[in-house]
Amino acid sequence: MKDLKHMIFFESLLEDANNDLVRKAKSEGRHPLGYTCYHIPEVLMNLGNCFSVRLRAPNTGSTEIATYYMANSSCEYSRALLERSIEGNYKFLDALLGIDVCESMNRCMENMEILGTCGTDNDKFIRCYLDLPYSDDEDCVIHLREQITRKVLKPLNKNYGVDISDEAIRQAVVEFNEVCRIITEMGEMKTAKNPVITGSEFHKIVLCTYVCPKKEILPYLRETLEELKTRKPDSKSKYKARVVVVGSEIDDPDMIELIEESGALVVADRFCYGAIPGRSEIKLTKDEDALTQIIRKNLLETECPRHCAAHKMEYRKDHVKELVEHFNADGAIYEQMKFCTYWSYERTLASHIMPAEYGVPVLSIDRPYRSIGSGQLRTRVQAFVESLEIKKIKAKKLQENGEVK
Repeated sequence: MKDLKHMIFFESLLEDANNDLVRKAKSEGRHPLGYTCYHIPEVLMNLGNCFSVRLRAPNTGSTEIATYYMANSSCEYSRALLERSIEGNYKFLDALLGIDVCESMNRCMENMEILGTCGTDNDKFIRCYLDLPYSDDEDCVIHLREQITRKVLKPLNKNYGVDISDEAIRQAVVEFNEVCRIITEMGEMKTAKNPVITGSEFHKIVLCTYVCPKKEILPYLRETLEELKTRKPDSKSKYKARVVVVGSEIDDPDMIELIEESGALVVADRFCYGAIPGRSEIKLTKDEDALTQIIRKNLLETECPRHCAAHKMEYRKDHVKELVEHFNADGAIYEQMKFCTYWSYERTLASHIMPAEYGVPVLSIDRPYRSIGSGQLRTRVQAFVESLEIKKIKAKKLQENGEVK
């Protein structure tokens, strides 16, 4: 396929946390708010003169210093963030918003604060830790609403003069929803038998929406969407299988490229930093304040395994099955960052339950933060693709022989 006009620019934005669009917005007097987790509603960090920057650690090499302060059994994502923070990569931030979601990230944020890696030269710097509920009932909504109001919204109003009124929140939702609509429309293009966008291209574009100011990235998203509508796919697809990727944090474009180079088109990204569920529109009514509706939506739609209520566990498995069917996928790849406690349980259970009870073939892997050099991972994905291909060949023969409908 013809290269997308802005793809090189999108890739350049992923080379540094303090990228060109972030620096532009910062130079205009706007405030970058760093965060790591879906459970702090992204739209609430894009009020007034503030914008969200979901933290990544591109170009990470050794994490020896971070390992000294944490432990070699801490997830590599948290160690990579601390390493880059010690190197000074996040000094541009005006806030660091954490959430009590796992022990590794807690330790990472704690060390960032103790070591003074960001915010030391800003007396208005905001640092917070939110307490995350384990389920999604109304008591949880009320609890999280109080936390966000007290620890995020009121400090933004006091320190940076941000309008946190219901009207301002609703206006922020309008801009956020445009990003979501564009990303969703791009994602739906992958339902086609021979899509006009690859999983790797899509992942890079989605990542840019997490790490760049919405106002600045939107013109590039609009133009790219129009370009995709007239883009011609390759005459013949080079992929042998279609897969849904499910799991923990992936902000490494090389991971998706590795999967696709191994012969599997990634048709849906149900992982942290993916489009599902992070890029679903927020539909507000006038019957209730916007803040409560946003928080309820986040709790209802989260697919994080930290939510361990029985109905949430069933919801996650059911949704994977729905995604496999909707995107005509041949199977699912369940992945977890090495040493991720929550996803290790989820992945292990899914590797048995999804094939046995849902009929979805699964590849179960744990992986390093940076995946490009992992020959073992590449080999396992290639073997999974071959197994899916063999299964399709056998099914076709049975159908031709009239043995199945």
